[in-house]
Amino acid sequence: MEKTVGRTDNRWLILISCIIINLCLGAGYAWSVFQGPLMSEFGWTTAQASLAFSISFAMVPVAMIIFGPRQDKEGPRKITFVGGLLFGIGMILTGFVKNLPMLYITYGIILGFGIGMAYGCTTATTVKWFPDKKGLAGGLTAAGFGSGAVVLAPLAVSLIDNYGVLNAFKFLGVGLLLIICAASLVLKSPATLADSTSVGGKNFKPFEMMKTSSFWLLWVVYVFGCLAGLMIIGHAASIASEYINLSKEIATLVVSLVALANTGGRVFWGMVSDKIGRYSTVMVMFMASGLGLLLLFLQMQWALSILGILLIALSFGGFLGTFPGITAENWGSKYSGSNYGYMFTAYGLASIFGPRMAAVIKESSGGDYGMAFLVSILLSVVGIILVFIFKKKKESITA
Repeated sequence: MEKTVGRTDNRWLILISCIIINLCLGAGYAWSVFQGPLMSEFGWTTAQASLAFSISFAMVPVAMIIFGPRQDKEGPRKITFVGGLLFGIGMILTGFVKNLPMLYITYGIILGFGIGMAYGCTTATTVKWFPDKKGLAGGLTAAGFGSGAVVLAPLAVSLIDNYGVLNAFKFLGVGLLLIICAASLVLKSPATLADSTSVGGKNFKPFEMMKTSSFWLLWVVYVFGCLAGLMIIGHAASIASEYINLSKEIATLVVSLVALANTGGRVFWGMVSDKIGRYSTVMVMFMASGLGLLLLFLQMQWALSILGILLIALSFGGFLGTFPGITAENWGSKYSGSNYGYMFTAYGLASIFGPRMAAVIKESSGGDYGMAFLVSILLSVVGIILVFIFKKKKESITA
């Protein structure tokens, strides 16, 4: 087990290291930059190529669940280091692919598994070191992950233009592997439970947590909170160009603004949650997302529609920034690496159904997203009600 020495360690240095690691891992979100050149290189269809990204994302909660108990017991350094190796090796090997099965194994399974191992550690580690600032620390860490594509996509484009898509994978893989593994050497857990939090003197293990009704209620809330955001992220370009009728240049700008709002929301709402409480913040995020969906549905004016998109993206980032802290507050920090892995499956489910729901509704209604927005508004209202019930129940217990 890694030797730890309590609060005399520089927890801010550990936080910065976690942000750097997550920024590198966020390169996985830059898949769209690689997809087109890969399709041109090998003649693959969109469905064939995009499956690699879906497999990669599906591996994230799987790795978090498998390795969460080990990092809770042994500390985050070793698991993050190995995760960085897998992430980098997966990307490097993708530079040697010749067929789709190889792509699915290298980029899908190996790289995705590496993301899950390292991301699970960075998320849990910041929560353990910042019991007094869970929202801010969780938001900054999540923002690192969300901003990876924003920062690294231009570099990837430059590498692809100058050296080809396969060589771009190799160069990025080597660089990101070295950065993640180096930054992981700083990581450690707090020395004692005095540095972390417990609930009523107890830290719940995953299956103890999953036996509580609170877990399933918050899990559903997390699903509902992520659905609209993932729907917007998955369809931002087509919503902007086809639904709002914006030019290609403005639609491209909207996609970039969505990424920035998503990243900024993780920090902004995390800070807000430290001030007004997690559950009040979650209700406000649902309200903001619902307002954004309503502005899209009404299509009153293109600027208001863009504002709606950004409100949804901003709120979506907030859910990723606040839920690590919510999980730790309800079931303790000691096993947060394991526990958040199970909670994060809600995000995985939403990533499947959010974009898919929008696609099905669009196809069945002649290209109109309106009904998808209405369904999402309804889910936001239900989310507010569920959080309100949970908040009142929690207040009555602690009163």
